[in-house]
Amino acid sequence: MSENRHWIIIASKDRVDHAVAGGFAQLNRGEAAPLERMRAGDGLVFYSPRTAYPDGEPLQAFTAIGRIRTGTVYQATLAANPRPFRTDVEYLLSQNTPIKPLIAQLSFIRSKAHWGAAFRHGVRCVPEWDFLQIAAAMGCSPESVAARDSHAVAAVS
Repeated sequence: MSENRHWIIIASKDRVDHAVAGGFAQLNRGEAAPLERMRAGDGLVFYSPRTAYPDGEPLQAFTAIGRIRTGTVYQATLAANPRPFRTDVEYLLSQNTPIKPLIAQLSFIRSKAHWGAAFRHGVRCVPEWDFLQIAAAMGCSPESVAARDSHAVAAVS
C-alpha cells in the first residue's frame, strides 16, 4: 500500500473541466485549508453531482482523476476580486464514470441506501482501495494511477 493519501473532491462538471484545462485543483470556493492537507503524490478524483453549479443537470459521475504535483498551495491571480487557492495536478486520461454501479463496492460509502451523504462536504479522504476501484472504472491502468513522474494529459470527457 502506498503512503500517499487519496481524495475525492466534489465539484460540478463545468468547474472540473476548468481545473483540468488549467492543471490545478481548487475547492470549497477557493479555500486554502483543505488543499494544505494534500501532499505531492496524493491521488485525487473529482465527483460531479451536476453538470454546472448550482442548477445544472444531474450527472452523479466521477469526472477527472490525477495526482498532486508538488503539494504547493498558491493563490491564483485572476482579474476578478476573488483570489482562490489552488494546487497543481497531473491529470490522467480518463472517462466520466457514473457512480451508481460502484456504490456497492466503495467502502467509504457506509449507507448504500443514502450514498449521497458521503458527498456532503467539498472534499474527503478515501482508502487507496476505493481510489483504485474508481480509477479502474474510469479506464485508468494501474500503471498510470501509480505513476508519479509520467507526463500530464488532460482528462477526456
